[in-house]
Amino acid sequence: MYENTFPNKRFKLTSEFLNKHISKNSKILDLGVKNPFTEIMKQQGFTVENTHGEDLDLDTTTIENSETDVVTAFEIFEHLLSPFTVLQSIKADKLVASVPLKLWFASAYRSKTDMRDRHYHEFEDWQFDWLLEKAGWKILDRQKWTNPTKKIGIRPILRWFTPRYYIVYAERV
Repeated sequence: MYENTFPNKRFKLTSEFLNKHISKNSKILDLGVKNPFTEIMKQQGFTVENTHGEDLDLDTTTIENSETDVVTAFEIFEHLLSPFTVLQSIKADKLVASVPLKLWFASAYRSKTDMRDRHYHEFEDWQFDWLLEKAGWKILDRQKWTNPTKKIGIRPILRWFTPRYYIVYAERV
């Protein structure tokens, strides 16, 4: 999944944000299959379960049946056709979610080899806020960060200054 591109900065900032808002005794449902960040959360003392690779646009059973305190969704909602449905199906009272931001100088991401690794949405921060609010969530904290690369060119320079990721902590209204 992260061959030669392990997102150290994103994982570090996501971890700091999660630890700022969620206590270690909380049970977390992490949307998406088990991944390297799942292991980081477990190493930090969180109790984490994941969804199982089901298409969350069509099947929210795992979310609806979960008895966790918190739902995390790190770079998941951009892959869904209807993140609104998923957000409404969450029973937990707390949500920590991050999305890649839409960049005016880059087209939406689409893997040529993996049909599931494509972005249907790339949000502007206000769009993600509106989606959460409409689905019944109140954002209590938010943060953005850049994703610089070591490549040469106009777009790599812009990535040093333009926020690429947006993370929020929200509670059910």
